Amino acid sequence: MKYFLLTLLVFVQFSCNDWLELIPPSGLIRDEFWKSKEDVEAVLMAAYESFGAMDRNLFLKGELRADLLQGDVNQSDDERNVAESNIYPANFFASWADFYKVVNYCNEVIKNAPEVKEIDKTFTDFQLRSLVSEAYFLRSLAYFYLVRLYRDVPLVLEPSESDDTDFYLPQSPENEVLEQIVSDLKANRDFAPTESFPTIQENKGRASKAAFDALLADIALWRFQYEEALTHIQKIEQNIEFELMPSSRWFQLFYPGNSLESIFEFQFDGNRNQRNGMFGATEQNAYQYDPSQKAVEMFGREYSKEIVRGEGATIGKIGDDDFIIWKYVGQSPDGLSVRAGAQQYSANWIIYRLADVLLMKAEALSQLDRYTEALLVINEIRSRANVQPVSLPFNKVAFEDAILEERALELAYEGKRWFDLLRMGRRNNFARKGKLIEIIVSNVPSTQKRILSAKLTNPSGWYLPVHKDEIERNKNLFQNPYYDF
Repeated sequence: MKYFLLTLLVFVQFSCNDWLELIPPSGLIRDEFWKSKEDVEAVLMAAYESFGAMDRNLFLKGELRADLLQGDVNQSDDERNVAESNIYPANFFASWADFYKVVNYCNEVIKNAPEVKEIDKTFTDFQLRSLVSEAYFLRSLAYFYLVRLYRDVPLVLEPSESDDTDFYLPQSPENEVLEQIVSDLKANRDFAPTESFPTIQENKGRASKAAFDALLADIALWRFQYEEALTHIQKIEQNIEFELMPSSRWFQLFYPGNSLESIFEFQFDGNRNQRNGMFGATEQNAYQYDPSQKAVEMFGREYSKEIVRGEGATIGKIGDDDFIIWKYVGQSPDGLSVRAGAQQYSANWIIYRLADVLLMKAEALSQLDRYTEALLVINEIRSRANVQPVSLPFNKVAFEDAILEERALELAYEGKRWFDLLRMGRRNNFARKGKLIEIIVSNVPSTQKRILSAKLTNPSGWYLPVHKDEIERNKNLFQNPYYDF
């Protein structure tokens, strides 16, 4: 395969700095590339760009099957079917191609960067290790999404750069994939950047050590390794670069973004035609996605005592019984001032922020029966939001429900809710799967609730099918048995 990756036909859409504008030229043959550290950084930036361009997809992957989102008249049929758990392998939503595009960019960097160092004598060992560490982070983040969405997935660790590449790998078990990415993250964490770039956009938009720690904590929590999660979270808490935004500035998390609380977020700048997908999915005239009735009851002034995170901040009221998602369209927490001009497409997509990590801590502590400590963390988040502290009975279920509720209030529409619910449904050998099923079928027409409730007692139905095109292309893949009709 003489020509460099076809997927390198990339045009950067979302940087607001030169650091994200280093893109490889289209149609470049391999012999003309991989000559300098700038070539390495160009491909790494393509990985960032490709991942960031998935923001609408990440939003839907994390919210569509949960309970805070409802479709409007312009919701696509495929997305409506997913929301109703009426999913078939031909549904475009089941495609994993965008994640593997990111994986391939990262594999290119990991393989070729050491060879470039032998050619480019200005390419220091420090620069090499730092850039490669970022590639490992992005690849690991992509795989963490993949295993939570599909469970078992092909573990591709080599770039598709020659005719000798094995394009037809079978799925690897979820635990094998997770072991690989945890090993990669731990081996490369110390080489990651340390919030020392010249701009805040780079410090928040590139994979720092704290981003590694947050991802490792998230993976540990997913695997129910609570002590491990706390170890990684402690490193973030010791970092003075991060602090919870005060309640008066909570909305600055989303406008203008890159706040003191932010750990890692994909960057957008509409002034440079680097546009996100979230304004178009949630603004008033899009008629694609709105807050669900549950969300209205959580955030609406008529029902809720939420001031900081409530109506006008997380959601906005635009008419009688008519609400929109506000985090990505507003420029202030008033539910009225819509982002103007190029700012409409400049809302960053937050992957990790400190409140998210602290609520991970509360979950880990409560599962270790350290209830007093967990309650302090929950009430720290509530205090920041100017709502009253809670008292809870000291048992795991009560804390699990309270933390799920607090995460919904704090992190609504940030692509977290489905994965939080799925973690709950899997915990302790599926002890509470009935609660997850109840939430899933809340989006389903009443005529289908009973049948779907019975079908979803099989946890394989909580994951997506392998898209039919992938099955046809790669005969070594097997279909999730739930969808193998």
